[in-house]
Formats: sequence, C-alpha cells, structure tokens
Amino acid sequence: MTKWLSIIGMGEDGVDGLSARARGLLGAAEVIVGSKRLLALTGASKAEQQEWPQPFSAVIDRIKPLRGRATVVLATGDPLNYGVARKLMEIVPFAEMEIVPHLSSFSLAAARMGWSLGDCDTITLHGRPAANLEAFIQPDVRLLALTADAATIPEVARRLVARGYGASEITVLENMGGSRESRASFRADEPPGRVFSDLNTLAIQCRAEPGAALLSRVPGLPDEIFVHDGQLTKREVRAATLAALAPYPDALLWDVGAGCGSIGIEWMRAARGARAIAFESHAERLKMIGENADRLGTPRLTVIAGDAPASLTGQPTPDAVFIGGGMGVPGVFEESWAALRSQGRMVANVVTLEGELHLVDLQEKYGGDLARIEVSHFARIGSLRALKPRMPVLQWRAVKP
Repeated sequence: MTKWLSIIGMGEDGVDGLSARARGLLGAAEVIVGSKRLLALTGASKAEQQEWPQPFSAVIDRIKPLRGRATVVLATGDPLNYGVARKLMEIVPFAEMEIVPHLSSFSLAAARMGWSLGDCDTITLHGRPAANLEAFIQPDVRLLALTADAATIPEVARRLVARGYGASEITVLENMGGSRESRASFRADEPPGRVFSDLNTLAIQCRAEPGAALLSRVPGLPDEIFVHDGQLTKREVRAATLAALAPYPDALLWDVGAGCGSIGIEWMRAARGARAIAFESHAERLKMIGENADRLGTPRLTVIAGDAPASLTGQPTPDAVFIGGGMGVPGVFEESWAALRSQGRMVANVVTLEGELHLVDLQEKYGGDLARIEVSHFARIGSLRALKPRMPVLQWRAVKP
C-alpha cells in the first residue's frame, strides 16, 4: 500500500513556515483535513477541505473512508508531540503514512524563555484534567505546559497557590510563531485581570514558599498529605510496598481494597503513563480516593465501586496487584491471581494472625517471599523520649509464573 496519508505539522506562520516536502504534499493532496484555524492558513486550494469532527473521537469515521486518496491531515506543531499522529496510528498502519513535523510548542517556548528543553518537564493539559499538573510541582522546576484554552491559566495559578507555590512565575506565550505572538509574565498569586488567547503555552518557574510541602514522586508521601479515615497504608510500609510492586511506564495496577487510594496514586506518580484501578466498596472512602487523586496529580485513576471479588470481573489484565484489604475474603486472592498476567507481581499486606496464616499458606503453594515490616516512631513519655512501635505488617511478594 502506498503512503496515502500525510500528517503535516503547521505553525502560526502557515504555509510560509512549511518545508519544501510539506508544501509538496499539501499541493498534491486531494483532501485536506484540519481545524478551521489551520485550514484558513493554507490559503486557496483545489483540494477538498474537511474540518475536524466534534467530538474528536469521531476522527475514525472521518479518516477511514479516505483510505487510498491523497490525504493531508494538518496538525499544530509536531504531530507526535502530544499531537494527533498517535491517535491516527491506531487506525492507519504507519507504513501507509508520512509524518512531517513542524517546531513543537515546547521547542518554541524553550527558545522564547532561553531554557534548555532537556532541563524542563513537559506536560499537556489539552484535553486532560489540570490536576495532572500536581505531580510536576516541585521546588525550582521549570515546566512547559500545553493548555486547553485560556481557562487553563487561572486553574494552573490556583493549584500552584494551593500547594504553597504562589511565588512561582507563570509566563503565558500566545500565538507563538505568528504575527500575533505575545507574552505576559506574573506571579501565580497575582494573576492579571486581562484576557488571554486560547492558543497559548505556559512556561512555569516553580518557586516554593516557606512551609510548602515537598511531594516527591519517589513513593512514600507523608501520611498527612492524604485524606483518610485511618484505612491508609502508612508511609514506610507504603514505600516498601511500592518498591515490591516495582512501577514501570504504562503498567496497570489493581489496588484491591484501596482505602483512600494511596497505593494506586503513588504507583501512578512513580512512572510515566502508569495506570491504576482502585477497587473499594465504602462510599466515604470512594470520595476520599477521588479527592486524593485530584490533589496529587493522578486524575486518570480509575475507581470501581463494589465488593470484591465480584467487582474484579471484566477489568483489564493487570501487570501488578496489591491486596491491602480483604485478603481474607473468599475469592479475592483467587480472582486476582487468575487475572494477573504472566510474570506479573502480587503483593499483599496483613496485620492479623489469621492474615499471617493465610499468607504463609499462599507462600507455600505459590512461592515468593515473606517479609515482616516493623516500624517505630518517636514519642514522648512524660519528659522522656521513646520509639513507639506500630503494628507489624507481614508482606507477601510473588511473581506469577
């Protein structure tokens, strides 16, 4: 099959900014598909022009009938940098397409700011919740963020202030690469009253104020960061649990008996694209999971309400499973183990004698390791000091053959 689909990145400078190759493909196109803004930048053309359908998910129905015709899809900037190319490759084989990138918004923003792109964290909030920003807010970090529209700007400022980063400098870079390009800088806690263009990219210099919590992406966030009712895997045990689960990019975790969602949330924060499903039946804890996910930057956390093991049925195959609650409920382990992919990791924590007997039996049947985790914390006894022990946790770690 010949390459019938061309995905061309375009900037605010329109056709003038395209390479010779991109202009040639555009001139030979029978059909040009793009947003109203980009189509207007192409000027006069004999090609049939089609606007992107709404909602964007309807792109499949728009592109598939064009197979075999010389088709150009116009994208903003680099089509592979949080762009449309990834979606199109789900429905069109890569062998049938050619991708001609333009400068990405991140490249342009870094150039405008004088920031080394490799020293910046990049994130998109376009078509995604602004809560995704939370995991990237760290002292002295430089962030480049794509936005949905002008409404993203005050929401970003609000989140920075709420985290104790009101002194952070936000630079709004509007319409980069075109005649209408402009920029404005301000502190997160002193946003201007002006209206910004919907086509903007944010450059954020994070600055923590005294007392701002340091929320590292390394597992083991402070317990007080989470909204919870006591059903929380405590900090030191949580760090050890995540180390045993070993998060990696795009992997899926089942957090069974999720409580306030701490394990699933820290799993997602620890690796790019990591996903998690939190299974919980308690109504108030379900609310806590949602609040914690929003505050800690994991709005993509999937929450399944209901009692396990019935709630586990039909869910995507996990790469890892954590059972922190309900280990003694008949069928919970069996259903989780059956669903776990080959070479996937299973970790279970218990504190009761009955739970320990269960884990010892499972270790005998399925292998793996058992580890007792005992933690003591500083406490005062009158005028003296002591280390007060918490309940020990027995942890079973196994890899499915």
